Amino acid sequence: FHNHSQPDLVISALTLTLFPHPFLTQPQSYDAVEPLDLEEFLTSQLRSGETTMMQELGDFPDDDLKVEQVEKECRTVRHSVPEDGLELDPHVRDCVKSYIQPWLVVSRRCQGDGWTANAPDLSDDSGRTLTSSDFDLRCLTPDQRVEGLLAWSSHEELDRFNQEARQGNRHPELFALYPPADEEDAVEIRPIPDCPKEHTGDRILIRCQAIKFEIEIEPLFATMALYDLKEKKKISENFYCDLNSEQYKNFLKPHTPNVDHSTLARSAIFPITYPSPDIYLVIKIEKVLQQGEISDCADPYITLRECDSSKNKDKLEKLRGQAETFCQRLGRYRMPFGWATVKIMDVISTAAIDRDVTDSDSLKGGKSSSMDRRAQLPRRNSERYTAIDDQFCNIAAFKPATITISTIFKQEGDRLSDEDLLKFLSEIKKTSTPQRRIKIIPGSIKLDMSPVHDMPLACLSTELIPLIPVAEKNIRPVKEVLEFPSSEVYVPHNIYRNLLFVYPQRLNFVNRLTSARNITIKIQFMSGEDPAPSLPVIFGKSSGPEFLQEVYTPVTYHNKSPDFYEEVKMALPARLTERHHLLFTFYHISCQQKQNQSGSCETLIGYSWLPIVNNDRLQTGQFCLPIALERLPVNYSLHTPEKLPPQVPPVKWMEGHKGLFNLEVQAVSSVHTQDNHLERFFTLCHALEGGATFPLRVRDEKIPENKLEHELKLSIISLSSSSLEPLVLFLHLVLDKLFTLIMQPMVIAGQTANLAQIAFESVVSIVNSLHNSQELNRDQQGRNCLLATYLYWVFRLPDPPQDIIPSAEIRYSTMGRSTAATVGSMLLQSRIRSSSNPDIPGPQMSAEDAEVKNILSAKVRRDSLKGRLSLTPLCVFCLLQQFHEELALQMVVSTGVCRENAYKYAWFFFELLVKSMAQHVSHLDKHSVPRRSRFSDRFKDDITTIVSVVTAEIGTILVKQHKEVEQAEKVNISLAFFLYDLLSLMDRGFVFQLVKSYCNMMSAKSMSMPTLISMRLEFLRILCSHEHYLNLSLFFSSPASAPASPCPSISSQSSGSCSFQEQQRILGLFELSQEFKQQHYLTGLLLTELSAALDMEGKVQRKAINAIYSLLCSHDLDHRCIKPEVRAKVAALYLSLVGIIIDSTNYLDFTGMYTYEQWETQPDDLENVPPINQSVAMAIAGNPFNTLGPTLAADTSRHLLVCFLWVMKNADKSLIQRWTIDMPPSQLNKLLELLTICVSCFEYRGKQSTDKVSTQALQKSHQAKLQLEEALLRGMGARGEMMKRVGGMDRTVGQREHLRWRKDLTQWRQTNDRQDKTKAELDQEALISGNLATETNLIVLDLLETILQAVPLAECKDSVVGGVLKVLLHSLTCNQSTTFLSHTFSTLRSLVVKFGDLLFEEEAEQCADLCQKVLQYCSSPVDENRSQACATLYLIMRYSYSNASNFSRVKMQVTMSLASLVGKSSDFQEEYLRRSLRTILAYAEEDTEMQNTQLPSQVDELLRNLNSILSDTVKMREFQEDPEMLMDLMYRIAKGYQTSPDLRLTWLQNMAEKHNNRKCYTESAMCLVHAAALVAEYLSMLEDHKYLPVGSVTFQNISPNVLEESAVSDDILSPDEDGVCSGRYFTESGLVGLLEQAAELFSNGGLYEAVNEVYKIIIPILEAHRDFRKLASTHDKLQRAFDNIIQKGHKRMFGTYFRVGFYGAKFGDLDEREFIYKEPGITHLPEISHRLENFYSQCFGEETLVMIKDSTPVDRKQLNPNKAYIQITYVEPFFDDYEMKDRMTNFEKNFNLRRFMYTTPFTKSGRPRGELNEQYKRKTILTTMHAFPYVKTRINVIQKEEFDLTPIEVAIEDMQKKTRELAVATHREQPDAKMLQMLLQGSVGTTVNQGPLEVAQVFLNEIPADPKLFRHHNKLRLCFKEFIMRCGEAVEKNKHLITFDQKEYQQELKKNYNRLRESLRPMLERKIPELYKPIIRPRLENR
Repeated sequence: FHNHSQPDLVISALTLTLFPHPFLTQPQSYDAVEPLDLEEFLTSQLRSGETTMMQELGDFPDDDLKVEQVEKECRTVRHSVPEDGLELDPHVRDCVKSYIQPWLVVSRRCQGDGWTANAPDLSDDSGRTLTSSDFDLRCLTPDQRVEGLLAWSSHEELDRFNQEARQGNRHPELFALYPPADEEDAVEIRPIPDCPKEHTGDRILIRCQAIKFEIEIEPLFATMALYDLKEKKKISENFYCDLNSEQYKNFLKPHTPNVDHSTLARSAIFPITYPSPDIYLVIKIEKVLQQGEISDCADPYITLRECDSSKNKDKLEKLRGQAETFCQRLGRYRMPFGWATVKIMDVISTAAIDRDVTDSDSLKGGKSSSMDRRAQLPRRNSERYTAIDDQFCNIAAFKPATITISTIFKQEGDRLSDEDLLKFLSEIKKTSTPQRRIKIIPGSIKLDMSPVHDMPLACLSTELIPLIPVAEKNIRPVKEVLEFPSSEVYVPHNIYRNLLFVYPQRLNFVNRLTSARNITIKIQFMSGEDPAPSLPVIFGKSSGPEFLQEVYTPVTYHNKSPDFYEEVKMALPARLTERHHLLFTFYHISCQQKQNQSGSCETLIGYSWLPIVNNDRLQTGQFCLPIALERLPVNYSLHTPEKLPPQVPPVKWMEGHKGLFNLEVQAVSSVHTQDNHLERFFTLCHALEGGATFPLRVRDEKIPENKLEHELKLSIISLSSSSLEPLVLFLHLVLDKLFTLIMQPMVIAGQTANLAQIAFESVVSIVNSLHNSQELNRDQQGRNCLLATYLYWVFRLPDPPQDIIPSAEIRYSTMGRSTAATVGSMLLQSRIRSSSNPDIPGPQMSAEDAEVKNILSAKVRRDSLKGRLSLTPLCVFCLLQQFHEELALQMVVSTGVCRENAYKYAWFFFELLVKSMAQHVSHLDKHSVPRRSRFSDRFKDDITTIVSVVTAEIGTILVKQHKEVEQAEKVNISLAFFLYDLLSLMDRGFVFQLVKSYCNMMSAKSMSMPTLISMRLEFLRILCSHEHYLNLSLFFSSPASAPASPCPSISSQSSGSCSFQEQQRILGLFELSQEFKQQHYLTGLLLTELSAALDMEGKVQRKAINAIYSLLCSHDLDHRCIKPEVRAKVAALYLSLVGIIIDSTNYLDFTGMYTYEQWETQPDDLENVPPINQSVAMAIAGNPFNTLGPTLAADTSRHLLVCFLWVMKNADKSLIQRWTIDMPPSQLNKLLELLTICVSCFEYRGKQSTDKVSTQALQKSHQAKLQLEEALLRGMGARGEMMKRVGGMDRTVGQREHLRWRKDLTQWRQTNDRQDKTKAELDQEALISGNLATETNLIVLDLLETILQAVPLAECKDSVVGGVLKVLLHSLTCNQSTTFLSHTFSTLRSLVVKFGDLLFEEEAEQCADLCQKVLQYCSSPVDENRSQACATLYLIMRYSYSNASNFSRVKMQVTMSLASLVGKSSDFQEEYLRRSLRTILAYAEEDTEMQNTQLPSQVDELLRNLNSILSDTVKMREFQEDPEMLMDLMYRIAKGYQTSPDLRLTWLQNMAEKHNNRKCYTESAMCLVHAAALVAEYLSMLEDHKYLPVGSVTFQNISPNVLEESAVSDDILSPDEDGVCSGRYFTESGLVGLLEQAAELFSNGGLYEAVNEVYKIIIPILEAHRDFRKLASTHDKLQRAFDNIIQKGHKRMFGTYFRVGFYGAKFGDLDEREFIYKEPGITHLPEISHRLENFYSQCFGEETLVMIKDSTPVDRKQLNPNKAYIQITYVEPFFDDYEMKDRMTNFEKNFNLRRFMYTTPFTKSGRPRGELNEQYKRKTILTTMHAFPYVKTRINVIQKEEFDLTPIEVAIEDMQKKTRELAVATHREQPDAKMLQMLLQGSVGTTVNQGPLEVAQVFLNEIPADPKLFRHHNKLRLCFKEFIMRCGEAVEKNKHLITFDQKEYQQELKKNYNRLRESLRPMLERKIPELYKPIIRPRLENR
């Protein structure tokens, strides 16, 4: 343990950087401190106020855990118990007692105190809208004015008024609005195990409707049972029914003396635990015995028909007559007749397939769906179960079906046994009919099948006890059929059941020569050998008595060795003696009455018998018995027939004592264990309890008294080796017995035998084997479900023995009380004691003894069955120790494997200890025994030892065995629950010491920090979920309020009056101090974990935050904390949490919290963002503190922030205020930053996006969700209702909801799966999240107000006010509710009134933002928001006019705000803004104080100005769809602002943004270049720095257009005038920012050369500022630009240009104007044509708009004046030859363009196209007003030139173009074969129409007559010469490019080329002599 004398250092998140590796180093403050002695504190140090506060939360009740008995829920009307009046043997007595005594449950009294969180009243702010488009302000009616805008006499009054307004109508519980956290961390939920129930499989109700044959002549009887073909096993008992009419029943009157109601059932409930596709229902039909083979008897049924009545009438009458005589004579005997079968699963699956929709809902619902049922069963490992699950999980949810079976097989006399039946079934499975042709009896059986959800009325259990619900009237009963499951079922016995089934199988009389042929067996259950001892315990069949004394098997006619299929069911007596036996009597039945015989039809053959008990063990299994002839020997029942001793006279045996009769006996019993180990153990235990005679007989051995102890030990040890099923079935009893042995030293033969250690080891090994069994289930905490159930419901302290005065016949020497005690003490001393437990000295015993007596007298005997079942042990036990003490001792002293397992499954022993301690405490007298002394010191030492051992175990696993981490987590959780429970039972200071030692031992282990934190977190999370956690943390002693003086609201007081110590104390409250950790122990530990966890990886952070979050959530929704003063105290517990959160702001993550589109465009530019978000930008871009630590995930950040807000909401205001006053400025800035983050984080997101949290929930599978819900809500949702109906979940008792806040109280229902939600739910959710947003923002606002009110006392006023304003403005940026807005505007107004001077002087930029925000809300469609905003805006104007006297600045800012608002916002509604302007005017006119000043007129002028801006905007709105027109307008507006640079800049930026949105990056860049030039102009006016650009001249290289920005003249505006050029862009950094953004955009637009030009201007500025980091990144960007130029080369796409002309009056001022449009890279004419056509046809209507399809000049006269015409022509940039010298690169040919050209073909005849010799061409050259690219994408054409080309000039141009193309294609670095071949094909291909050859033939064939054409002729000839040369090159080049398969193609090309060359040669060689004579020399020189 660490030494705590040195003061611990509290290390904030920052100091961790000192450590080299935060994961391995523990901060020093991490160890747990010494806790307060809680009991001492509570008794002596409480102050009066604190006690009452403590009462608020419900004092710790002394009996925090209450022990209560819960009556067992019984399915039947009475408990199934043995017959009365019997003296039961001890084992049966214990069994019965255990089945009917009530459950003993320990529950928490105060659990779930505090669950009445009310549903918040949600407010829905949705606004109404009005429209108006009138332009004159005065004729609008102003909005409602805000009352009392100027009426405040003092600031305090104003604050008070605002505060009251804000507090009204708030939601008290913040967390009720917040979506619940993910449950995977909710370790504190301990599921309550299901109450033990009798096991039932899925139940199917089968009702027998009808059994019909062709003829009806006699009574028939049916027997039904289920068979599982796969397991070759009968899986249910028989159900008997008959549907005989009264007539036929009367035939049998003589043989049925009475008919009991219970035998009239026709419906049965068959349970199936393991559904399988091979389950068959088999129905056997019997009739009364008559003469003849089965076939003879069946014959009439096959041959006769009832419908041929006329023919057969007499025959049928005769047959009925015969039947009647047989019935009267042989009515008690039956014979087999027929059988039928149906495959259960076929019925179910078909019924399930066509089920309708309503049904499928119930499939999801009820507890009966077998998905859940399977959960209670063992996990079967064989494949068959996994296969079933998929196929048949709906056995409990199919639609009721009616089945008619029409195939009834005749029984074969020689194939009656079950083996034969199973063979038939497997044949039927394969081929659908039995292989051997069995006869079929025509007829049908009709059955109804349905699943059982609710028990039907009038059911009888298999013991014939009526089940609940009971029917009032006498209706036909339904029987429950007992299942014989096909495989083991691991559910402990829960009711008394004791049945025996006897199956006679076969008789073999073949060798017997008698006439015995029709054989029946009479079966009886005998209690002795006297004449009438046969007991009426045999269950009757249908329509007869309920119980019989004897039963006869059916007869097979004339068969000497018959098979039997009878099942005889008997109720076993509870007390069996050696005399009880089964008696079998064999008879021959004569079917025909002989003439002379009048008497009986029975002839006796012989007897056999079977003793029921052999050596005290029930006889079950297969037997083969011999048959005694003539008579039964005397005392036969004591022996088995095989081992009968010789008799006198000797017994005559059939066939010499051979076994002739085969039978099987099976028991279904919850009393007889049928397992050797268990039987032996129970027998020996009961021997100890006395009443046994020695030597004791166990099976075949005899045990003398002195061996008893040894044998008992052996039997205890071998317990865990008994097979699993019986051990589970009798688990409750076995454990009870073992605990009795642990508790009570036995006196055996005068010696005290101590079996405690062995019994304990046995318990451990049973616990171990149950956990390790694959077959058994565990819950989510890894606890074996059977054991958890046992502990919760069943376990009770072993009954204290009564002191009995020994009577004479007891053979023991009685041991006195005192001697027993001394023996005990010796025993103890001889035992190995653990080091923590000193040996107990002798003399102390007397006190012990007194205590024992005390306890005994205080204990109340609670025995529910006092009379019948009380324990009467006949030897004296001495109760030396309490059970919990003994148990703890055993845990401490255990060794080896036992110790290992005891600690591995510690949860079991912990819960055992807690339950026994709770029972112990419930018997103490609480008043006289203080909490401290409830338990002995020795016991406390043991507990300490146990806790340290378990802690050490956890540590060891974590450090060494990484595979077992999960195991460690589970043990860790169970240890936490143990201490959690101890807090309710023991001295709490002691428990805190345990917690401390746990924490310190854990941190002493060298495990990694994340693991350590995560372990300690889960541990603490459980402890903190204690319902008295707040009292345990002494919350009432927290400082909930600030010291009384000084009063912060009086601004005159200086802040100095508060002493330094006081200041430190206040600040200290917000840190995790040593004394805090001591005083508020658990809270301190949890917060320590949190602060350490924030430095770890995400998973640990999440765990820590969720723990705090769920804790605060529980306080918030706890109705004990409703009073504000309690809440303030509770919040004060978490003040240090606030400190931690403030320090961790750097970690918070806001992904998913921002939704600004601007961010997405270019995250690295802050310029692009609207100015307001600067503050957020800082928060995001990572603030200066962000030095270490991983960031938190978004949802986790939200949890942490909501915790912060909760504390802020509930903490005492004065305290918070003092804190903000004393806080150092850096800390305050962090706080404000945190508030900004909160605002963003909880912004309202509208309906469409679900909360982030819910995505994880979505991923959880449905199944997991169901289990979780069940654990959480204990199934009380809709499912719960269903379960209740099934009788499952009505758990009103021990409601122990282990939830500190219930889901159904929070507003967020758990339907996180989006697909489940209805629209109403989504609306509700949106409403809730809206309310959450409002509430969180109001909390932030409250806090800001608190800070503001303290400003007068703070040192640095300015920065505080600025900071607060920043947060307020940020909150206006987010989506907010009207409620919040009205309060925010009030705060803003009070800010202006109180700190106006400060604001208008210091915070110019923020003021601009303020104006913009307020103006934005002035255009809100919601009246309320608008009126608030108007009032605020007017107040700002008034204030700035009267107090700060800088109205011009406000004027400027408002105008700019409007401009930017209008430019940016697309959904902006000007009519609302107009109304607001009108309202402001009204304020100005009504303001009496200001009437005599200039203010009203100034305001008027300003508003008029704004109105005109609006009008331009409205126009813009009309052209929203026509981007070019829109840009023109914006351009015009910007031009209009030439004189106010700020506004022009704003509009240029607006234009840039619009372009950017349309992806016109170049134009966007140009706008910014213009803006930069503007800034440069003004900077150069202000200061003359060499490195700054000299106004806009410097920008010429980028674009000559920029010169427009040169300041028109200096006298228009001087930059130093107030309020001009004051924006943040008019600075050097603003200039650089604009240019950098422009460069980025040029780069996006692919103009990399321009990037270079821009950086040329930036670099000198950066150099002057020595900003090397930026220089580095600049050069990096330059390098990228140049790389791009090199790489992309020719592939770069620049714009495409079109000439667009508009004609028609409809176009207004566009009429007859022509523009050049710039479109993206590859735009085809149809695209632009289509776009414009679409837009304008929408404007004017499709009929009106005409697109002119050609490019000939438009003649106005021929146009229809009512139509609008658009002409579009493709144009190309045009350069003169001299220009081409400068424009070398592709870029240069596409940049800075002002001239464009297009050509129009024409002929003299007027057609556009004609023959070559008449084809003319007109070239048109257009010049634009500005050079492209410009700030807009279309520019006016200002000049137009045209010239025409003659046909030969057209030919020359064409040939030059062809030649140029060929040359380029041939000489490329990487030639493109396809391209080349295409060009060649067009040049040398033979078939080319108007191809080169034709051109030559037309123009070169003869020398022209007109000398003017000589030069053209010659030029064309030379063109052809070059052309043919290029063709040759190309053909050669192609030769090298072609692939092998193109050889022929190449030859063809070559041939064509040669042909062309030959054809052209004569024309090319003919020169015009006139041209070459005179001017040879000059031509050469010219060259």
